[in-house]
Amino acid sequence: MTDGPEPLSVALLALPESTPMALYGLHEVFASVGVAWAAATGEAPGVPAFHVQIVSLDGQPYMSPAGSQIVPHCTLDDASGSDIVIVTDLVLDPNADPRGQWPNETEWLRAEYDRGAFVCTVCTGSLMLAGTGLLDGCIATTHWSAVDLFAQYFPQVVLQPARILAPAGPEHRIVTSGGASSWEELVLHLIARFCGQKEAIRMAKLFVFGDRSDGQLPFAAMGPARRHDDAVIAGCQEWIAQHYDGRNPVETMTDRSGLSERTFKRRFKMATGQTPVAYVQALRIEEAKQMLETTADPTDSIGQAVGYEDPSSFRRLFKRQTGITPARYRQKFQTLGLQID
Repeated sequence: MTDGPEPLSVALLALPESTPMALYGLHEVFASVGVAWAAATGEAPGVPAFHVQIVSLDGQPYMSPAGSQIVPHCTLDDASGSDIVIVTDLVLDPNADPRGQWPNETEWLRAEYDRGAFVCTVCTGSLMLAGTGLLDGCIATTHWSAVDLFAQYFPQVVLQPARILAPAGPEHRIVTSGGASSWEELVLHLIARFCGQKEAIRMAKLFVFGDRSDGQLPFAAMGPARRHDDAVIAGCQEWIAQHYDGRNPVETMTDRSGLSERTFKRRFKMATGQTPVAYVQALRIEEAKQMLETTADPTDSIGQAVGYEDPSSFRRLFKRQTGITPARYRQKFQTLGLQID
C-alpha cells in the first residue's frame, strides 16, 4: 500500500424508513474506489479514496421496511464534519406530511452542509432534504411517485422529475437523483468529481454500471498477468508492454528470446495462457480503449497509434474483443459520471 492523501469521509444517512439496497450498494462502491481495480487487473495497488460509514441518530441496528436489518457504523455526532452526506431512498406514506418527521437528522444534515459537506439524495430521500430548506428555489429530482408530495408540501422546490441527476446550489454541492437505482449514476458522478473520470470509468467497468444492452464484454478489462517462472518470457512481456505498437512485435519478441519460433510460441502460451499474437492484441486494444475514453482523437488515428495501419482491421479486432465498435465504446464511456441529464 502506498502513501496517499487522506480519504474523503462519506456518511450514508440511515433513517427508519431507509431501505438497504442503496445504502449498502453505495457503501461497497465507495469502499472499492482506489483499491478494487488493482485487485481485478493486477495494476499497482492504490489507497482507498473514501472512508464510508452508515450513520444514524443512535447508531443502533434496526429492521428496515424491506424486512432486512440495517446496521449503522456510528451515530450522527460521530460522523460530524463529513465531506459527503447521502440520504438514500425512503419508504413513505403517500398521504402523510413528510415535514418535521426527522427533526434531529434534519438539523444535523443542515449543519453538515453549512460546514461544507456535499449533500446528496437518492430517490425519495430528496423529500427529507427538502425539509431542511436547502432545496428552496433549487432544481431537484425524485422518484416519479413522489411528485405529488413535493407539489403539495414543497412548492418552493423547482422539481424536474424527468432528470436522473440534478446538481444544484453554489458549487453544485447539492445533488439529487431520481429512482431507487439512480444511486449508480450518483456514485459515478461523485467519483468522477472527486477522483477523476478515469476512476469513475474503472468503477463502472468493475461493477458493470451503465448501459448493459451491449452485454458485459465492453466492461471487461485485461486481467492480471499469470504468475510463472519463465524468465525469458517474463523479459519479453516487459519489453512488449512498452513496444506493443511496433511493427511485427511477435517476430521481434521471438528474436529477443533467442528461441526458435515454435519453442517461443509454446513457452509463451504455457507461461501466459495466451498465444503471443493474442497477448499483443489484448495490450493494443486496452490502450485503444484508454484513448477512446480520454481523448477526442479520430478512431483511425487511435488504431494507428496502437499499431494497426489498416483501419478496417483495427475496427474488426476491436469489435471482436469488446463486442462493440470503437465509436460505440467512446459513446458509452467517455462522459460516464459527468452526465447530469
